[in-house]
Amino acid sequence: MSDDTNILHTVPVNLGERSYDILIGDGLLENLGAHVAPVLRQKRVTIITDANVATLHLETARTALEKAGIKVNDIVLPAGEATKSFDQFGKLLDQLLELGVERKDTLLALGGGVIGDITGFAAAVLRRGVDFIQVPTSLLAQVDSSVGGKTGINTSFGKNLVGAFYQPRRVVIDIALLATLPHRELQAGYAEVVKYGLIDDPDFFSWLEENGEAVIDGDREAQAYAVATSCKAKARIVAEDEFEAGKRALLNLGHTFGHALEAECRYDGTLLHGEAVAVGMVMALEVSMRMELANLADLTRLTAHLETVGMKTKAAEISRDLDADRLLAHMAQDKKVDAGEIVFILGPIGGAATHKGIDLDLVRQVLHSSIKG
Repeated sequence: MSDDTNILHTVPVNLGERSYDILIGDGLLENLGAHVAPVLRQKRVTIITDANVATLHLETARTALEKAGIKVNDIVLPAGEATKSFDQFGKLLDQLLELGVERKDTLLALGGGVIGDITGFAAAVLRRGVDFIQVPTSLLAQVDSSVGGKTGINTSFGKNLVGAFYQPRRVVIDIALLATLPHRELQAGYAEVVKYGLIDDPDFFSWLEENGEAVIDGDREAQAYAVATSCKAKARIVAEDEFEAGKRALLNLGHTFGHALEAECRYDGTLLHGEAVAVGMVMALEVSMRMELANLADLTRLTAHLETVGMKTKAAEISRDLDADRLLAHMAQDKKVDAGEIVFILGPIGGAATHKGIDLDLVRQVLHSSIKG
């Protein structure tokens, strides 16, 4: 491992022979070759990125890898959630094969959650498995999607319904890259940070109430702490339940509602993933309150905090014609559905748990209330 003094935190993900480290620091991209070289089986890397990230960071990444004696190819995909499609996935695999990517080569995902998900899935199936490395450039990817090995693409039936659990060899998180993100992207990523406080860390949620605006406004120290705390939480849960047989489902808090909202918006940019999750977390807490699994104070705290950092909290704020029954139909396709029943993540701040057999009329009422504002 590199002894780069820019590394602020090293978070291990303990999965036996599939274990790897998350390196978190400030300015790591400029020395990327040194950070990834120890886990390469041969010095050949194909960078996969999107058009937006390529403009900002591709040249820096390529130069850093070549400086370490690594041969580099790159593939630039269209930006946006629509890239996580069968069509784009097929084109990506063809491009990788055309480049002659071998089994000992490594794919490097340079981008946000979309790039990380489609690159990881390609790595899982290309030649029956090649190595890949995550270099997440968005806050959402840094705190959530780059860690834990969930990969996949979307279908017309819903989000992330086709994919594989496939762990990266390393995750390199450069906090400095967050300075290039639009404010809206930082807000969207912040929803996944809040999620970790809601799951089982009420002290972290309290810290976010004091420091959340600093995280979004670009305070590097606050960002590094928020990212490291989130990664440690996810690493711990993934180590306990790599393939989502139990506790890992908690990481989907707010996502059952959020994915339905995204599907209804057709992944067209109207609603970012983190924005959908924020509204979904409020919905989940309202269902929890109505079931007496949480109290009004919890719902009020979450709503007030999200509003303080400028995030949507109700479906009424989404510029779409939404319908509770259509949203429920999307939720019935959620990947956590078990024996035909939708699994919900519910509970008070810091006390989330999985629940089945929830009265869907109650859920419909919450959806309707959020849509009406």
